[in-house]
Amino acid sequence: MTNAAEARDRIAEIRRDGGRTTLDELDALWAALRTVRPQEILGSWRGSEFVSGHRFEGELRKARWYGKTFHSVTDAKPLICRGDDGELYSNVAMGKGEASLWTVEFRGEPTATMVYDGRPVLDHFKRIDDSTLLGVMNGKGVLDEGRHYYFLLDRD
Repeated sequence: MTNAAEARDRIAEIRRDGGRTTLDELDALWAALRTVRPQEILGSWRGSEFVSGHRFEGELRKARWYGKTFHSVTDAKPLICRGDDGELYSNVAMGKGEASLWTVEFRGEPTATMVYDGRPVLDHFKRIDDSTLLGVMNGKGVLDEGRHYYFLLDRD
């Protein structure tokens, strides 16, 4: 990937084809996208994952993960899930708390990053377009043989 427009088009194609891709391709797509500031991503987001073979794949689905909500930079809900009653709730138990948004350097670029309160995990974000983010989970316990877990967020 050489630019953000090509990356956006490729991500749209991957989504149309059921989300199948490789971690190498996701690394390249990430590198082509533009960074984003924490204040630009406030609001509610619906999440989805890729079919990339990462060992974490499917774990969020088991938790009935819906997405993330960023009320402010100090009030982030990383694990909005759907309960048995169909209602959405912040799964504080799974996340061991909630989170906050910061600008953190990842792979040499400062970008919006969600820092979990109770887990050694960071979710970094880049802009695909005005209503879509590419996220990458980073931290202890989430890497798969040194590889990161990628996901998508669509503005709700």
